[in-house]
Amino acid sequence: MEQEVCYARKAELLKALSHPLRLQIVRGLLVNGCRNVGCMESHTGQSQSCISQHLMRLKAAGIVRAARSGNEVYYEVADPEAAAVVAALFGDREEEYQCTMLR
Repeated sequence: MEQEVCYARKAELLKALSHPLRLQIVRGLLVNGCRNVGCMESHTGQSQSCISQHLMRLKAAGIVRAARSGNEVYYEVADPEAAAVVAALFGDREEEYQCTMLR
């Protein structure tokens, strides 16, 4: 039974990362560090509302977390397993990521 739970959790992680824009958002956060939606908008070419919808999905999966600073909300990757999956997909070295969660 414990293995089933583990497999289910891993499958949920993969589902959350399975959209190209969500994958781009997560990798962008890892490579560039904590960012707000406006910054993501300029780097992805997608609308603020589109990015916000995908961020909600990533937050629900526990992959990203948000922190408010004044009027801005900044996002960072919160799940080391997600970072490992992205690193494996792109051939990145996790120690080069700008994410504070990984240190």
